[in-house]
Amino acid sequence: MIEDPAAAEVSLDPIRARLLAELSEEPGSATMLAAKVGLPRQKVNYHLKTLEAHGLVEMIEERRKGNVNERIMRATAASYVISPTALASVEPDPARSPDQLSASWLLAVAARLVRDVGALITGAAKARKRVATFAIDGEVRFASAADRAAFAEELAGAVTGLVSKYHDESAERGRDHRIVVALHPSMKESR
Repeated sequence: MIEDPAAAEVSLDPIRARLLAELSEEPGSATMLAAKVGLPRQKVNYHLKTLEAHGLVEMIEERRKGNVNERIMRATAASYVISPTALASVEPDPARSPDQLSASWLLAVAARLVRDVGALITGAAKARKRVATFAIDGEVRFASAADRAAFAEELAGAVTGLVSKYHDESAERGRDHRIVVALHPSMKESR
């Protein structure tokens, strides 16, 4: 989870993003990466040092190769997500547009989900614990807008019923959980 605005900016550079992708697959040196991405070793080394300064890559080995010390680098994570907190001044806020049928509200809720789960993962990793989560991901094809609206209404009723059944405000040792249910048009994956 990238929460620092400077690290987010660094990671979004196309060359650095490509280097991160390569290093998440397997460790490599500036020389090895230069051959893969078609850039001069010096330019790759410059970008690697920038990524390293922001904690996105780390050196795992240094070995002598001829007259040069070769630094073997790896990505510090298998994948990265930029938290909305990295852009706190423009972070979407569900309270600003509470219309459950608006795409802006859905985006704000999704941003909060990314921020919160990212913080939970970071905290759990530090405590060497797991985070109790659950998610459903699926697709449904509606014959009409009326069917989609009926589905949304029925889904809202079912979820509201489950929340009413299981929510216990008086549980002293209970722990609050957030539930997010979203429905949006599917995107075709580009390959």
